[in-house]
Amino acid sequence: MISVSLSTLVDVLDATLIGDDRIINSVSTDTRKIEAGSLFIAIVGDRFDAHDFVDTASEQGASAVLVSRRLDVSVPQLLVKDTKLALGKLGAWVHQQCDIPTIAITGSCGKTTVKEMVASILSNKGNVLFTAGNFNNDIGVPLTLLRSTPEYDFAVIELGANHIGEIAYTTQLVQPDIAMVNNVAAAHLEGFGSMGGVKQAKGEIYQGLTAGSPAIVNLDSHGEQYWEAVLADKQVTTFSVKESKADYFASNIRLSETGEASFNLQTPQGNVDVQLGMIGQHNVANALAACALSLFVGATLEQVKLGLAQLGMVKGRVEVVELTDSIKLIDDSYNASVPAMKAAADLLNSFDGIRWLILGYMAELGEESLALHRQVGEHAAPFKFEHVLTFGDDAKAISDVCHGKHFSNHESMIQYIEQQLVKHDTQTHTLLVKGANSAGMSKVATALKEKYS
Repeated sequence: MISVSLSTLVDVLDATLIGDDRIINSVSTDTRKIEAGSLFIAIVGDRFDAHDFVDTASEQGASAVLVSRRLDVSVPQLLVKDTKLALGKLGAWVHQQCDIPTIAITGSCGKTTVKEMVASILSNKGNVLFTAGNFNNDIGVPLTLLRSTPEYDFAVIELGANHIGEIAYTTQLVQPDIAMVNNVAAAHLEGFGSMGGVKQAKGEIYQGLTAGSPAIVNLDSHGEQYWEAVLADKQVTTFSVKESKADYFASNIRLSETGEASFNLQTPQGNVDVQLGMIGQHNVANALAACALSLFVGATLEQVKLGLAQLGMVKGRVEVVELTDSIKLIDDSYNASVPAMKAAADLLNSFDGIRWLILGYMAELGEESLALHRQVGEHAAPFKFEHVLTFGDDAKAISDVCHGKHFSNHESMIQYIEQQLVKHDTQTHTLLVKGANSAGMSKVATALKEKYS
């Protein structure tokens, strides 16, 4: 973060300064992560009020606090109406001072993978500021923007949402030079209400672009009429793994024995053969998206090729672990959506030996949840996996369709897996673990890693 005085922030945040002026070098919303010279922002949530921890923040070394009510503390206070909105204003202001070419990415699934791909590509060209982990909501995005300094050559910002209006808000803060919706799918339906709501919400990212700015669109999964108005004055560029008319297209897609894809990348700047450094054919579409974004901010095709090849695994996202010579674990436990579940089944089908599809439930699907889980089961059933295990009420529809086994807790699932692996220890096994974060399937993956480490 750039250094800034409290007196400067008075104007930026429409705040009142109580106490002495000081220089701020960092910002924190967590008392466990206070640095000297930091500003502690007391966020008020549905189940907590960080104003209760202002004294702790001061004791931990905070130089000042940002609050929505005056408190009896020993450090200066910036008093504002709403601390969460003030956090957004501050992040946006800091980022704007640094004048960094900025890419914004959203989508129902794959957006974190695309972000990592773009960051890997652009790291061959300069210093890249990019979203850490899944800091992609109305608090995480401002915290990412606050990390901006003039030393960065590019910024790659991931925007997530679980309700209409959230991306419109964070896009306004980011003010991107180029934006993309990776895809639209049935995810967070409880918050969005319908697929129409998903399309409307994801398309909000394009509202942050000025007229003539590049808007990257997936021809295979997009917002249709929901985006027509907002894209009318943008420079629309397309990618696809199905439509060769797209600006960015993949031909001659191949999978290695370990599941890594290679293909011929066709672009307006020319063609190049690409080898992905992560497994799964679904990542070809993610790579096309990353390529389009990166080339628009000045990357070369060689930098694209190198960045995609050298990309490491994102923890919990299609992480391949060789547990033993005969047991392979594919840990994709970080999250789940309908297309991601189907892609996981497709990936597992590319492996030989005994194949285990181990799935937790998908969350926030509302009234469509049971039908969407059954849809995943119907997609996986023709592969005739040797084991299909599920956890979570609606996920039972998957194991029912696939003639698998359903479990009411992780412990019994783990015990069953370990017993079967011992029973069939002379054969090769590939186990793929996936589910919503709240399904806790990382417990299963972790247990297997610990068992065989």
